Amino acid sequence: MQLRLAAIVAVVVLFFSATSDAHNITSILAKFPEFSTFNHYLTETHLAEDINNRETITVCAVDNSGMSDLLAKHLPISGIKNVLSLHVLLDYFDAKKLHQITNGTALAATMYQATGSAAGSSGFVNITDMKGGKVGFSPKDSSGVIHATFVKSVQAIPYNISVIQISNILPSYEVEAPTPAPSQQNLTAIMSSHGCKVFAETLLANPAEKTYEDAVDGGLTIFCPGDDAMKNFLPKYKNLTAAGKQDLLEFHGMPVYQSLSGLKSSNGLTNSLATDGASKYDFTVQNDGTEVTLKTKLVTAKIIDTIIDEQPLAIFSLNKVLLPEELFKLAPTPAPAPAPEADADAPAPSKKKHKSPPAPAAPSDSPADAPDGDAADQTADGNGSVGYNGGRFVAVILTIWFVFLQL
Repeated sequence: MQLRLAAIVAVVVLFFSATSDAHNITSILAKFPEFSTFNHYLTETHLAEDINNRETITVCAVDNSGMSDLLAKHLPISGIKNVLSLHVLLDYFDAKKLHQITNGTALAATMYQATGSAAGSSGFVNITDMKGGKVGFSPKDSSGVIHATFVKSVQAIPYNISVIQISNILPSYEVEAPTPAPSQQNLTAIMSSHGCKVFAETLLANPAEKTYEDAVDGGLTIFCPGDDAMKNFLPKYKNLTAAGKQDLLEFHGMPVYQSLSGLKSSNGLTNSLATDGASKYDFTVQNDGTEVTLKTKLVTAKIIDTIIDEQPLAIFSLNKVLLPEELFKLAPTPAPAPAPEADADAPAPSKKKHKSPPAPAAPSDSPADAPDGDAADQTADGNGSVGYNGGRFVAVILTIWFVFLQL
């Protein structure tokens, strides 16, 4: 019996250790004081959040001395973020894999490449297995010159995250080039090139665009509905008054900068650019695991992509248009018409019962009705289906029972 119990416990431990693959780069590096500066700037640039949200990744850490060389260049925080993004490889390389590279060289995409800001091959890093057991690293645009070498493995969680130390910062003229100030960035162009062209064009034709431009230097978060959602909504939008159209567009912006992790940790009612005294125009931020949703009384929209996240500007795309209740109130149910007075000279009504046809619905007097299907967003998911966590639980129980029967 003790043997059976030990086997069951071992199965449970192995199962949960295999499914628990979350990592925290800040906690990993905090155990090594020589990387304190590198760790600090991963947090300051919000790269730590992106690293923690990814799987199968390699962080090429540089010690405090190497970071001093980078800081001596006096780059803005956006430039430092770009440089450090080049040190995060979107693949898993531990010490063993580095020395077993096929044909002696490998080309790895980096987090800088994933931002979409990299020109040409500037977002890639060459890894070369050199003679004498050394491994070299160099940006793809550096003409093959080796700029850093592998020093040691810091920590590895196969095949989730590998943290290694390299000798120097990887230089890149393209990556270190100054980025435009937030106020100089073309907000609508950024949105248009990332699946929110209809929203951007609508914003361009409205005074709300200036509201966005005036807010960006002090901090701005934009939630732009994707093209499909915005196209379906345009007929409703056209029925709004001029003031209503501006309020609707400003409702999709927050007058503060919030990263995705910041939204996850600051659930609750949130002001929008349209919030003005008695006119509430607010929505609720909620998260469920890795998903972040924005809720009004009429619709629940989900963040589906991060378009840009560089303080003081963040732009996220949504799967739906946000509907403020101040503009889209459901039409009240019409009161029943009073029964006509009986006419004494009229013939007596027949005793045979006839079914009356249903009365047609009265037209709404709202400026624009809520889109079809949005009412369903106000209803909690009550279908009783077993979710992902439930599936894991069932798998554990079945595995335990199988082991028990075999012993």
